[in-house]
Amino acid sequence: MALAVSSCNFLERQPYDSVDTTNGFQTAADAEAAVNACYQPLQWAKLYNMRIWTLDIIANESEVGAGGGTDGLETTEMANFIATADNFAALDLWRGPSPGILRCNFVLKNVPDMQIDNDLKNRMLGEAYFLRAHYYFILVRLFGGVPMPTEPLTSDSPLKMPRATVEEVYDLIMADLNQAITRLPQRSSYGSKQIGRATREAAMAEMARVHLTYTHNYNEVVRLCQDITAMGYQLAPDYADNFNPAKQNGVESIFEVQYYGKTNYDFWANENQASWISTFQGPRNSGMAAGCYGWNQPTAEFVSQYEPGDLRKDKTIFYAGCPTFDGYTYSSSYSKTGYNVRKFLLTKAQSPDYNTSNQNWVVTRYADVLLMEAEALNELGRTTEAEAPLYQVRKRAGLTSRAQIEGLTQAQMRDKIIHERRIELAFEGHRWFDMLRYPNNYALTFLHSVGKTNATSKHLLFPIPMQEIEANELLTQNPGY
Repeated sequence: MALAVSSCNFLERQPYDSVDTTNGFQTAADAEAAVNACYQPLQWAKLYNMRIWTLDIIANESEVGAGGGTDGLETTEMANFIATADNFAALDLWRGPSPGILRCNFVLKNVPDMQIDNDLKNRMLGEAYFLRAHYYFILVRLFGGVPMPTEPLTSDSPLKMPRATVEEVYDLIMADLNQAITRLPQRSSYGSKQIGRATREAAMAEMARVHLTYTHNYNEVVRLCQDITAMGYQLAPDYADNFNPAKQNGVESIFEVQYYGKTNYDFWANENQASWISTFQGPRNSGMAAGCYGWNQPTAEFVSQYEPGDLRKDKTIFYAGCPTFDGYTYSSSYSKTGYNVRKFLLTKAQSPDYNTSNQNWVVTRYADVLLMEAEALNELGRTTEAEAPLYQVRKRAGLTSRAQIEGLTQAQMRDKIIHERRIELAFEGHRWFDMLRYPNNYALTFLHSVGKTNATSKHLLFPIPMQEIEANELLTQNPGY
């Protein structure tokens, strides 16, 4: 397998072609090219350029919208909980992480024995460990146990593997993240050409999320989040700064998928270096931005969750009477629900054509860390202490009354934090994963409350794609499919 090099911020220099894997790595430049290639599948439509954000549609934050007919039908079926094992979105999400895992395995096999600078070696290994953990973390939350290769594929490798257990996958994820935390440098030590690479704090934030999701080791979540705070992270002055290409990788950013808007690749190909997000989510037929395919239209139920005075509303969604955008007045006729997502939309000056957006996808930012800390503190019964990190997030949003979050019971604080994560991280691909891990059967209770009464426990895992099962008799299907 040739490892194609991704073209993120830190990759706009040689080596930029490929690595011959038949003879291993000859130089540090070979190794770095292979590490760079580990990032590339994050950029593809099977993950952050499309499928991850469409999980918010499945979570009932929004509807597909788009052009009608079969446009987005696979996502609509998932969101209506009628998808079967031949669903194309499930196939994309199953296959999306695999190239990244294989590339990470190749790095982790070959780099340890190289005679190169030890700091560089540790950094490259840390990046591969972090990325492999991230890819597996996506898979295990969506599908449960999955095949778990940890070595590069060779002519002697088995072509078919059974599913590892959920416990085995999480054991690997946590072991990889511990390696990444040990080996990776802090972001503050990176030069400008290295911004965008995985950092120690990105691995720590990922580990905190793993503990919230799987181990429920809330003391460890608090420690990790507070250690990230001690590294100097802060909230951006303006919520909208997090989604402005001119300010990306900013003070609040912990990990982003990098794009730089190059048009010398096919927009629909994996090698594409332009983000789809503004193009796809611009209000259809509005002319407000380049593309405007009209996807991801917020539901009325979601919009109803904004508190009076919340500054994030006008920076997150379009609604009738909202502030203008680049001189355009929004009309509710642009959307079946009456709403569109605003937070990712770029002006034509920023992205003049459908395939020119350099907008990064923010995977983790400091507000998320603060809310994870608040959640963990509350679950430990330290509800009063949870007020401080929660208030930091709300204060930036213009919700400056502390009385609204003071004196709450643990259950009331839990509801408040769930609400805050929903609004603060809206349409950033977190809601479905959050719903799955919240206690008291939260996901199904919520879905039933919004009319998705056919959702059952089987739908909390996606189906193993039928194409994969037919090609590998060792795979078993998830219950109910």
